[in-house]
Amino acid sequence: MDLMGRDSILQLRDMLQAAQPQDDSSDDEPSSSRPMAQMGPADVGPKKKPEKTALPTAPKPPTKDIWDEEEVATGAEYEDVLDPRPQPEYDVIFKQAVTSEDMFLQMGNKNLSSASCEDMVVKIKLPGHKSSEVELDVTDKFLDCRTPKYKLGLHLPHPVDSKNGRAQWVQDQETLVVTLRMVRDLDFVNF
Repeated sequence: MDLMGRDSILQLRDMLQAAQPQDDSSDDEPSSSRPMAQMGPADVGPKKKPEKTALPTAPKPPTKDIWDEEEVATGAEYEDVLDPRPQPEYDVIFKQAVTSEDMFLQMGNKNLSSASCEDMVVKIKLPGHKSSEVELDVTDKFLDCRTPKYKLGLHLPHPVDSKNGRAQWVQDQETLVVTLRMVRDLDFVNF
């Protein structure tokens, strides 16, 4: 099996001989006249092109705001460092609507991953409380639950439809179950 033709080998030999000087110095002595001896780490790889300067953007109208909206994290208004209330135990569970076609015939594109889930269920354990003592506030990316003893500020892993959620108080377990429909960019692909 011939990987390189005779002409390719001869051209390679000529290139290597052109790179090496024809002097009689030994390989043990470093020579600054050799081109490889003058190279440094910055010479490896393609040469850098000059950077293009960015076009100036239109100036923003002057406001009296201290921060831009992008600089403030979602839910930062709920975080209170000086609040001594502990965080309750909670679980975030992903839920999907599965039909017999999905289960037995595997006709849909649903799989076991959370990408195929439609709902997010947050179970918050609040022992020693009644449903009337619970304050719940849900935005698209943040859940805030407060009671006289506990405080939970939870950044949600996916954006949700905060207007159409459902909360249920389970009295015997003293647990608040919040079911939220997830809103993701590529849901039309998964369902």
